[in-house]
Amino acid sequence: MTEERDYSHRSLMDKLGVRAGHRVYTKSVDGDFLDALESELEAPPAARLSGAFDLIFLHVNAPRELDAIERLAGYLTPEGGLWIFHPKGKGASPTDSQVRAAGIAAGLVDNKICAYTASHTATRYVIPRAKRPSSGAVRAPRGRAK
Repeated sequence: MTEERDYSHRSLMDKLGVRAGHRVYTKSVDGDFLDALESELEAPPAARLSGAFDLIFLHVNAPRELDAIERLAGYLTPEGGLWIFHPKGKGASPTDSQVRAAGIAAGLVDNKICAYTASHTATRYVIPRAKRPSSGAVRAPRGRAK
């Protein structure tokens, strides 16, 4: 039997894979998270969608907010991650399955999850390895962020 790893000593920024040199974009995140994020980065998160991002953070509290996923996915670097902070637990809206369906519809796969707050979880979505562009180019954005 393999021993379970203990990640409890790691900071949220470490669990989310935030590195000083990352290019980051945020949408609808709270001020406390933004302050912690900015303290880890060499440059503040971008104010607008332009170019490619290593990490994108999206906070959703309603199913209608999932529409932003498809557009944001188009701005990921090939190795980048789109973290979606969404409600957790029984009665959550949007549900885990709604979030996952929106990520898959955007051409992404979920590959990591961690606790964000007592009420929200964080799920990372990435471009599947088989679909990553080899040139490092940004995928063409689709749709519009809402």
